[in-house]
Amino acid sequence: MSLAAPSLTIGIEEEYLLVDRRTRDLASNPPEALMAACEARIGGRVTREFLRAQVEVGTGICRTAGQARAELAELRHAVAEVAAGFGLAPIAASTHPFARWHDQQTTPKDRYAALARDLQGVARRLVICGMHVHAGIEDADLRIDLMNQAAYFLPHLLCLTTSSPFWQGEDTGLKSYRLTVFESLPRTGIPDQFASWAEFQRTLDRLVGAGIIEDGTKLWWDIRPSVRFPTLEMRVTDICTRIDDAIAVAALYQALLHMLFRLRQGNQRWRTYLPMLVMENRWRAQRYGAAGSLVDFGKGETVPFAALLDEMLDVVRADADTLGSVAEIEHAREIVRRAPAPTANSTSTTPLCKPGPTRPRPCAPWSTP
Repeated sequence: MSLAAPSLTIGIEEEYLLVDRRTRDLASNPPEALMAACEARIGGRVTREFLRAQVEVGTGICRTAGQARAELAELRHAVAEVAAGFGLAPIAASTHPFARWHDQQTTPKDRYAALARDLQGVARRLVICGMHVHAGIEDADLRIDLMNQAAYFLPHLLCLTTSSPFWQGEDTGLKSYRLTVFESLPRTGIPDQFASWAEFQRTLDRLVGAGIIEDGTKLWWDIRPSVRFPTLEMRVTDICTRIDDAIAVAALYQALLHMLFRLRQGNQRWRTYLPMLVMENRWRAQRYGAAGSLVDFGKGETVPFAALLDEMLDVVRADADTLGSVAEIEHAREIVRRAPAPTANSTSTTPLCKPGPTRPRPCAPWSTP
């Protein structure tokens, strides 16, 4: 008997940084009334994040990329409007260009307080934001099987989203410095491959039983089976400044999973590679972004990302057509077209700019949603 097809519904979570509209510095202590106003406007689709200068939104369960786009646009617009009433603005970037992490305050919440105690200086540096995409996969064993195969494509998705080249006033020379900060946490990066949901659950139970973690929400891998929802959560990507870019990435992730399930139904599968090899491409994506190249392990050589994207879009075109998202995934070509060339030699430690009340304009590009 063939396995029932997964729903592949999608849900998008985005984290924003809150900045002072006058100084452009992070709002390290925004008024409590701001979150109350956001919740009154969009309900449970907005939540607090680890730092007080952060806010997270999450769409509902969306059947199509178009539906996800409409809801994400509503959420971005709502947060921007509410924040403006307090002299603040959200920015869709995975790091702030010049803010100092030691100036930030943790949100007063038991879970976040426990994280701060456990992780110490590692946690205090987490002035970073990301985008997570959930895809509905109801069968637990299928969730694990598709996770094993989809890991290969995570560096490709990261290439399309890099929005964090700056850190504490310096150009790091990386397109995604966010991951450099994040991977100092335990249980991050590309997950190992599991033979089944039962094997994954046994591994999780060992960590919980030893008192290392309370539950699977503290597995901070680049892709993970959610322990709260019947979804496979993609977590590797930076947050996209532009909504169309975010939807292109979410639609491409959805189409890739559809393609992998389609192959399975024909007794085929995507070849899996050691996490070590995928991590090499992950690093190249962090460093060079969409203007760089990744290793094609089948060919055994580096290939420009633009060419790899063309191949990916060809492979999933029929799947995107079934999902009604051809236009959305095609937008990924525009992301590559706009991609700035990688920094060849970024060794200067001269600050990009210094925060201060007299500076009238931001010193690095960002966008309020």
